[in-house]
Amino acid sequence: QVQLVESGGGLVQPGGSLRLSCAASGSIFSINAMGWYRQAPGKERELVAAITSGGTTNYADSVKGRFTISREKVKNTVNLQMNSLKPEDTAVYYCNAYLGLLGGPLQNYWGQGTQVTVSS
Repeated sequence: QVQLVESGGGLVQPGGSLRLSCAASGSIFSINAMGWYRQAPGKERELVAAITSGGTTNYADSVKGRFTISREKVKNTVNLQMNSLKPEDTAVYYCNAYLGLLGGPLQNYWGQGTQVTVSS
């Protein structure tokens, strides 16, 4: 019923930039918040950045000042601009949306993940 389709991952050198995008589609009634999480090998999934329907943003301390999250409400899309990338940013990045379908409760939905590799 809901699909989150991510794009924009890849291989980049340290200090480089990447832009991730995620588009939500389906019988969506409202989106409360969207965000990005990441999971590196051997580590737990962690929040990278999130943005609410009102535009409030939240960032992990490790990415503050380097990453910027933005949302295009009309397109049900969330973007993550990642600058000054470091090798420790290497991970699979997952899009998340906390949304409700018509007549249904708010629930968490996840994308399939996109690999980001920062390496020289």
